[in-house]
Parts: sequence; C-alpha cells; structure tokens
Amino acid sequence: MEKARVLFVSQEITPFLPETPISHVSRHLPQGIHDKGKEIRVFTPRFGKINERRHQLHEVIRLSGMNMIINDSDHPLIIKVASIPTARMQVYFIDNEEFFHRKSVFTDENGKFHGDNDERAIFFVRGVLETVKKLGWAPDIIHCHGWMTALMPMYVRKMYHDDPHFADTKLVYSTFEQKMQTLDKGLIDKVVLDGIDRSEVEALETPNLEGMDKIAIQYADAVVQGSPTMDATTADYISSLNKPFLAHSDNDSIVNQIDQFYDEVLLGKSVLVEE
Repeated sequence: MEKARVLFVSQEITPFLPETPISHVSRHLPQGIHDKGKEIRVFTPRFGKINERRHQLHEVIRLSGMNMIINDSDHPLIIKVASIPTARMQVYFIDNEEFFHRKSVFTDENGKFHGDNDERAIFFVRGVLETVKKLGWAPDIIHCHGWMTALMPMYVRKMYHDDPHFADTKLVYSTFEQKMQTLDKGLIDKVVLDGIDRSEVEALETPNLEGMDKIAIQYADAVVQGSPTMDATTADYISSLNKPFLAHSDNDSIVNQIDQFYDEVLLGKSVLVEE
C-alpha cells in the first residue's frame, strides 16, 4: 500500500524561530506523522530573523528561479532547505528578497504589522504550491498552521481547481489563538486579480484573524482546534458547515489522534471528535 503524503505548511517552526504553540506543533507533529508511516514535506517562510548560517540553510537551485505575479508585480521565488538533525526532518523555506529579508517576522520595531503582510501571505502559499508541483510530489493532505497559511485552501480550490496535481488533495486547517492585526484592506482585490470571484471570498472583506480563519475554514475539508480555546464565532461557523472537526488536546496521544483524523478525512468519513 502506498504511503499517504502529508504536506505541512506553517508560518513558523522551531528551532528556526522562537517557540510558540504554532512553532512547537509544526516541529513535532510532522515528525510524529512521519514515524506513523506517512510521507511528509514541510514548508515555512524564510524570515530574515532566521539565522541561515547557524541552521545551515542552502538554496535548492533546481527549484528556484520561478517568478510569481502578486498585485501586478513580479516577484522571484527562491527555495532553500535545511534539516533538523534530531528529527531526521527536512524543511523547505520560501524566500524572496523583498518580502522576507527584513530582520523581523510580522511586525516592525514599533510592533505594527508590516503593510505588505497580505502580499507576503499570498506569495508564501502560492510559492509552496508551485514548488510542490515542481517537486512532482502530489500531497494527499495539506495541513495548514497559522493565519499566514489561511489562504491556502482557497487557492487550491479556486486558482488550482483544474490542476490534476491537487485534484484529490484534502485540506486541513488548524485554528490558533494568535496576535494578529488587520491586514491591508486591499487583500480581497489582490486575490481577485488571481482570477477568483469576489463573491466567493467575501470573508476577506475584513482581513482580521476571524476573517482569515473563516476563509480557510470555508474551503478546508476539515478543521483542527490548535489552541485550548476558540472564538465562539469561529466555532459556530465550523459547526454551521458541518466540517470534520478535531477538538484541542494536550495529551500524549495527539499524534495518534491526528494520524487517525487524517485517515478518516481521506476516506471521506464524517468526523466530529470532541475532547
């Protein structure tokens, strides 16, 4: 039997960035799922705060060299890779000088969200999809972690809807409590420039955390609760769509639970797992 392929896409992974709930799970869950016998790939942005020398990042020339148009501007895509030796895990980094070489992650020295965080998110998720295609690796599941990945399900279902590479891919989105400021109000216009109908992405009219979670949940096949608590509006939205849902758990069996959840989502079962 062929191994199921799981693509993990996260806005932050430790040890490349400081430990947070998202960076922690993005480091340990892929390793656990790999140990369960599934094939994995892991992608994250190459933020300027990541020390390339310490973590031994190097460019993957055969994957780099593509260009992507974001908001009518051309941006070169660079792919880098590094390993986490203790995890026997390789991580791919999406890089671009304009978007990711500043020595910060999401905010400037005054704690204000970068004005182009919306375009950085578009570039990141589209960069992941184009790189995976170039790898010739068709994922059975794409599991997204963090608001910066929230556009991924929508892009797979709308911009790449007729691409055979993702025809059978199931999309899983993990919700997290995150400090997120509202993105540029023009985000929805930039998405429309990619050929997506405005009426299908109305959640992006208010691109705050609730709006980003909503657009991800709208197009995802299943949802995982990544934090102990969840905004009531988000919980109600998941419930209204009858999405397969895995509640938050801190226990040692979380990898087993998610591994089983993946299998049930792939089989198309109706899944509702409570705490």
